[in-house]
Parts: sequence; C-alpha cells; structure tokens
Amino acid sequence: MLPQFGFVRAQTLDEAFAQLDAADTRVSAGGSDLLGCLRDGVFDCAKVVSLSRLDALRGIAANGGGLRIGALARIAEVAANPTVNERYAVLAQAAGAVASPQLRNQGTIGGNLCQKPRCWYYRGEFHCKRKGGDTCYALAGENQFHCILGGQGCYIVHPSDTAPALVALGATVRIASREGTRTVPIEEFHVSPRDDVQRETVLRAGEVVTAIDIPAPPRGLRSSYRKVRARGSWDFALAGVALALQFDGTTVTGGRVALSGVAPVPWRARAVEQAIMGQALTPEVAERAGAAAVEGAAPLKRNGYKVPLVRNVVREALLAI
Repeated sequence: MLPQFGFVRAQTLDEAFAQLDAADTRVSAGGSDLLGCLRDGVFDCAKVVSLSRLDALRGIAANGGGLRIGALARIAEVAANPTVNERYAVLAQAAGAVASPQLRNQGTIGGNLCQKPRCWYYRGEFHCKRKGGDTCYALAGENQFHCILGGQGCYIVHPSDTAPALVALGATVRIASREGTRTVPIEEFHVSPRDDVQRETVLRAGEVVTAIDIPAPPRGLRSSYRKVRARGSWDFALAGVALALQFDGTTVTGGRVALSGVAPVPWRARAVEQAIMGQALTPEVAERAGAAAVEGAAPLKRNGYKVPLVRNVVREALLAI
C-alpha cells in the first residue's frame, strides 16, 4: 500500500527546485519506479514533485552533430525515433528491450538512468547496507540474479538497459539545480558500492537530470544491444552487452563495450575492447573477447551460470555485428 505524501506538479524548473528544498522530497518523471519504491517502503517520502508538465525536458533533437534527448522523453519514443534507429542502433535496441510496452510508454529515459536497484533484499524488509545497515543479505542468501563483477560489499546489479548503451556511445548527462547546470559523462554518473554503498548516482540534493547528449557517430560506427532475460516478454537482464564499434573495412579501429545485468553499475568492458582493437572479428577473436569479459568475475553461490552466459553473449554479439 502506498504511504501518504504531498504532491506538487511543478509548472517550471525553478518551481521544482524550490519544492525540492524540503526534506524527504522525491522527484517523479514517469513515476513507475518511484511508486514501486514507495509501495515497498524503500525510503521515506513526505512530498513528490512531478516534472510531467515541463515540456522543456521533452523531445529528441539534433545537437550539433549529435543528439540531445530530453530527460522526460518516453522510453518508447527513444526506441521508435528514426534518428536514434539510424545513427544509434544500440540505444534504440536497448530502449526497445526495456520492461513491457506499457512501462516503455510510461517510463522516461531520465528515470531509467536513475532507477533504484531491484534486489529483493533492498526492496524487502531488510535493513541492508544500501539502507544504512551493516549486512548485504544477498552475499549468503538468494543471489541468483546478483552481480559477478564489482560487488565489493553490495551485490546489486544495475537494472537499466539504456545506461550501458549510452556508456557505449560516450554520452553525457546534463544536470540542473538552483546553482546552475553541470554535465557528467554517463560512465561517471553511476556510483559504485566501492565509493558509496548507499548511492546509485552522483545527483546531489536538489539536482535534476534534464537531458542526455550523445556525440555525433564516428565514421564506420556499428552498434547493437544484446539482452538475455528469463522471460522474453519483459524482464531485467540476466546479462547483456552494448557494442558501439568503429570499423575500417572488417577491422575494429575504436569504440566501447558495456555490460548489463552483471555489476552494480553499467560495466565498461575495457578488457573486451583491448581484445578486439585492431582485429577483424573472427570466431577466434570473439572467443578471446568473451573470455576477457569475465576476467576477474567473482560469482556468488547461486549465480555462477552468469560467467559462461556473459562469455557467450559477448562472443555472439561480436560475431553478429
């Protein structure tokens, strides 16, 4: 059951900033994740500030040679946008893989980047480390869907599909507050439990994501997103890989690789990038790259299956691209 809370639908961004000064205030974009957190009692909330009427935060438009996506752009809009499909296929495919059609029509790309973990201990009645406790219950508990990379005291996986795609594309996040605007590379936007076990993003109190900027696609770019999930109709990733690679003929000359479903943050797979750089994507190269993707993996008792899963997802995605 939802708790009682105040509700303000801000008419301007300045009004939203003014409302966010109050304690225990939360921002709502599409609201699909926020309402779930409130229902589950993940955090206290005295007031919700809705951004839904801020048209300046909507839209998908050219930005120099690249693209600017408003934080309130619906996931379904991103997936269907012709420019995104033509120039940034990895993002269109990732957006199309998010949840269900209903949630893609409700959820926003800004909200997708900022959503809370889906760990059942965090969402349940457990005072875990992420809630300020001293125990990660997943470590010795039901951990079949938890991380194999980068856990370090908290073993959540980041639930976003669009975030790894944006990491692969080298996007930046625009953040606004009363003090002004700042930009953060998407790769630095999410916070590892190694740095702060209670935070998911670098957002400070009173700050709002306003847009995502994607640079112009370099010459020879090919990109894709591959997601493996338990239920094909809708589900979070068991493992996934976002590729944005530059080619000269058949040779990889640059680009980024990011993994989903395996780490507390969208995981930049630099070892994979090194394994394929300057190479044609032969079966042998793809096999080595798949093995590189799981270097340093530390599976828990019930999620060891993710190691061969990631290895093969990366291999197959590279051969397919």
